[in-house]
Amino acid sequence: MRWLLNLLFWGGVVNLFYGFYHKSYIDYTQGEKWIGFSVLWLTFVYLPIFLVHRWKGKRLEDYTLTDENFAKMRDRNSKKPENQ
Repeated sequence: MRWLLNLLFWGGVVNLFYGFYHKSYIDYTQGEKWIGFSVLWLTFVYLPIFLVHRWKGKRLEDYTLTDENFAKMRDRNSKKPENQ
């Protein structure tokens, strides 16, 4: 999965830079289309796949602010010594 994510990311980045090159030296409107496609690709295809891969096996409750997590933070802060 890591190789696939790397391939998708660098493919999108290369496509983006090609769009800038195409825009500057060949055809402005076609370059804009290449850049737009690259941004859409990285946003709507790569990013969700990356997020699913990174969040696999993690609990969302550990990262949300709930009353229970606030209580844990308060307990942790109250147990610290005064001089730290």
